[in-house]
Amino acid sequence: MKNQKLLYLVFLLYIGAFAQNEKNEWEDPSVLDRNKEGAHAQFVLYQNAEAAKNKKESGYYKSLNGTWKFKIVKSPSERPKDFYEVSLNDSAWKDIQVPSNWEVEGFDIPIYTNVTYPFPKNPPFIDGTYNPVGSYRTNFVIPDNWDGKEIILHFGSISGYARVFLNGKEVGMTKASKTPAEFDITSFVEKGNNLLAVQVFRWHDGSYLEDQDFWRLSGIERDVFLQAMPKTTIWDYFVQSGLTDNYTDGTFNLQVDLRKFENSKIKNPTIQVELFNPSGERIYTQQKEKVDPEGKVNFQEQFQEVERWSSEHPNLYTYVISLSDKKGNMLEALSGKTGFRDVQIKDSQLLVNGKPVSVHGVNLHEHHGTKGHVPDRETMTEDIKLMKQNNINAIRMSHYPHGTELYDLADKYGMYLVDEANIETHGMGAELQGNFDKSKHPAYLKEWAPAHRDRIKRMLERDKNHPSIILWSMGNECGNGPVFHEAYDWIKQRDTTRYISFEQAGQDTNTDIVAPMYPSINYMQNYATDESQQRPFIMCEYSHAMGNSNGNFQEYWDIIESSDHMQGGFIWDWVDQGLKAYTKDGRMFWAYGGDLGGENLQNDQNFNANGLVTADRQPHPGLHEVKKVYQNIGFDLQGEKLQVKNKYNFTNLNAYYFKWQLLANGKKVDGKKFEITLAPGEVKTMSLQLPELNQNTEYFLNVYAYTKEKSALVPADHEVAREQFSIGDYNYFSQEKETDGNLEYTKDDGKISFSTQKIEGIFDLEKGQLTQYHLKNGEKVISKFPQPYFWRAPTDNDFGNNMPIKLVFWKRASEENKIQNVSVGKKTADGLPIFVKYSLSDTTDVAYLVKYLIQPNGDLKITASIDMKGMELPEMPRFGMRMVLPGEYDQLKYYGRGPWENYSDRKTSTFIGKYEDKVENQYTWTYIRPQEAGYHTDVRWLKLTDKNGNGLLIKGDQPLGFSALDIPVEQLDPGMEKAQRHPTDLKPQNKVFLHVDLKQRGLGGDTSWGAYPHKRYRLEDNQYSYSYTLSLKK
Repeated sequence: MKNQKLLYLVFLLYIGAFAQNEKNEWEDPSVLDRNKEGAHAQFVLYQNAEAAKNKKESGYYKSLNGTWKFKIVKSPSERPKDFYEVSLNDSAWKDIQVPSNWEVEGFDIPIYTNVTYPFPKNPPFIDGTYNPVGSYRTNFVIPDNWDGKEIILHFGSISGYARVFLNGKEVGMTKASKTPAEFDITSFVEKGNNLLAVQVFRWHDGSYLEDQDFWRLSGIERDVFLQAMPKTTIWDYFVQSGLTDNYTDGTFNLQVDLRKFENSKIKNPTIQVELFNPSGERIYTQQKEKVDPEGKVNFQEQFQEVERWSSEHPNLYTYVISLSDKKGNMLEALSGKTGFRDVQIKDSQLLVNGKPVSVHGVNLHEHHGTKGHVPDRETMTEDIKLMKQNNINAIRMSHYPHGTELYDLADKYGMYLVDEANIETHGMGAELQGNFDKSKHPAYLKEWAPAHRDRIKRMLERDKNHPSIILWSMGNECGNGPVFHEAYDWIKQRDTTRYISFEQAGQDTNTDIVAPMYPSINYMQNYATDESQQRPFIMCEYSHAMGNSNGNFQEYWDIIESSDHMQGGFIWDWVDQGLKAYTKDGRMFWAYGGDLGGENLQNDQNFNANGLVTADRQPHPGLHEVKKVYQNIGFDLQGEKLQVKNKYNFTNLNAYYFKWQLLANGKKVDGKKFEITLAPGEVKTMSLQLPELNQNTEYFLNVYAYTKEKSALVPADHEVAREQFSIGDYNYFSQEKETDGNLEYTKDDGKISFSTQKIEGIFDLEKGQLTQYHLKNGEKVISKFPQPYFWRAPTDNDFGNNMPIKLVFWKRASEENKIQNVSVGKKTADGLPIFVKYSLSDTTDVAYLVKYLIQPNGDLKITASIDMKGMELPEMPRFGMRMVLPGEYDQLKYYGRGPWENYSDRKTSTFIGKYEDKVENQYTWTYIRPQEAGYHTDVRWLKLTDKNGNGLLIKGDQPLGFSALDIPVEQLDPGMEKAQRHPTDLKPQNKVFLHVDLKQRGLGGDTSWGAYPHKRYRLEDNQYSYSYTLSLKK
């Protein structure tokens, strides 16, 4: 008996050990998928060529999109293991729309994280405590005319580990998202009702390869459909439409792969290819008979003087590929678009159609404000429309293949694409970002290599027929192990018409483009001047557009345009990844990381809001700067000679009309429309014949270019380029100011009371400030008089470089300054001076002095000065003063840069002129997190009045910076750390908070995690002084 018990115990231990060693399939990187079809081009089959060419409804296509039954549990141990059973009663399950991400459909929690995985890192394992599992069920009926056909079930993308069942039987399994998962279900379908069941685990071993900087969302997220195919069918094809060496004639190469399924009775089929030019005229047709039903069939042809495809002129040809039986009965047909274009690297430049490309790019995540990773065609079209209208010509598909509709739109409307494989292992470490453990990193381990290769292959094979793709990328922040060298070689062999841009290679051999992210200005300058470099320099990411950002954008392009092998880059990024949410009282805001129930889960706050546009595609002010710097027409002025440069590659400037405007002290006094015929790359100089200039007037010349005709996405009369020039020798600030009048004052009880013919006021000498200043018998215009102010509400970039902590001295100096001494000078013809010396700190004796000059006409000139010589003080965020006006003085006019907000390092798109607006419109409400906004630079004067024109005029003795908001800095500033705040937390007041500055710190934008604004845009001098004059107006 004892021996039996011992044997039984040994048996139990053996079984337990075996169970522990047995891998879960969702935690086994050696198992990529099961019964999943191989990678191939994505297309829809039609019954005949006409239906295919005209994209009529296909009888071979059945959509399964719509309402499915859905059940979700928190962990794999809770999942319903009978989810696929036909007899299961799912009436109590919830409904869900497919395609969708379940987290934005009210199930589970959306998680935003950048680098850190949303689960404990232990590859390939996933902690089972929280790994939600969603189970889907739907029913369909196969059309009667599909008898004898092969039936393919297509999922455009499933985010998660998914097992697929049909009628109670397992069809297959897939892990990789963002590329199709297809299964042959012919042997599983039944006549009448069919039950399709899919179970999706949110995370799995493949999730270690999907660590992109975006919302971590799950589920069946792209179209689901059935595709019927003849038993012998077109399975894949590769069309390569290139150019000969003269870049004029076209080469057409097509390889069609046929597939023969079991029980096929089709022998010796015929393939026909037709090609139609952009006008719809058929220019080519060829048949090949008795082809191998399991072979590859090649077609080749050359055409003279083709209409070339480029981002500027996206001319598309239509091809139709059809398959017939030996009797000539058409079995199937497909149709698509191709463009004749040539991509080369020559003399260290990336060329399209023989011309060096200037990459005016952005990175784009799949994002919709309510649908998550399921953008619709309307949103995709809006994206490309806004890009085209803002001089953007290229998209990096960050960081995975997008839905095929976007590639079709890029082909149609003309966008250069970098297509990127769905690989990012940032949480395991990345090359060029410090040390990491390569013994655990998937990119360096053999057992993970097949998964890498599979994702790269599926990207290329699906998308290879799109002319818009000019570069492939093997992944993002994913290491550069041996598998990427192998994949580089495979891509070069598979596709000889494109090149590879792979940031993680740095300057290693497995990239054709040097594609850094966020390079320093010094690195860029060194590469630009290094004539030994053989590869183009195209930044995969730069100018981090988080919140109020994109400073020094012009500086990037000054370097880029200084060297032929510097060819641009892709801004990070295009769209804020906000998700629509509502406050308890029903006010809408855009949610970011930590919202929507994710406050106690790993999150990186609003680091996913780095877009040039909001989630609903409203432009941020930075987009204006991008449009200006990206413009393809250059202007220069020498005297009255205007030089115009055509920076387009394929567009003559006769497609545009031009205007110049002459502004005198901000007012238009002359202008003219003109036209130019100028070939790409050429320069022309023309005389403007300006009127005679007044020697006592400030003049600016504005030049604009506009579209003559509308195109598909850009309307007629749309501005495409602009420039402003200061002309003449007059210094606006040298003009003498009229101050004549009769100033009277008395000094009594520590106060100075003063008056002129129209003005009266009181200066409290004990408090060191004005207490009254108004028109006689007039309303109070200033409710809080100017006070020293050195602080700004931190931007996202400020938080990134620890400005709230490092520069806090100046916040305290704004809040805690004390009057040290007040003295009254002698009245002169210039007026009565009052000097106020401040103590800005109890520990540092900074010499800060404000001089008030009460002028004879009642105007008040204020001069603020600071001397920090010999002191170890931090950079100053701003040097200025703040005052507060009653809310009725909300009518703003100014002469300075506008109309949109601008800063010292982001102002080339804003012109000096006269502008007017209401104060309530000055704050930039589009930023997802409250921060500094609404600023204007190079201001000569500004005026705030009520509806009757009564109010305050401020003139600078030098250019001023100002903001006039109905929100104080105190509301915008969350403190030392970011808080989970949104614009809905702001409460506009019936006041005007007016900042009048000499300068404010630049925005920066090289990165949002440490980079400072460039030195020239920082306030680091030892001394500052400025003056401005207050005038009351009626």
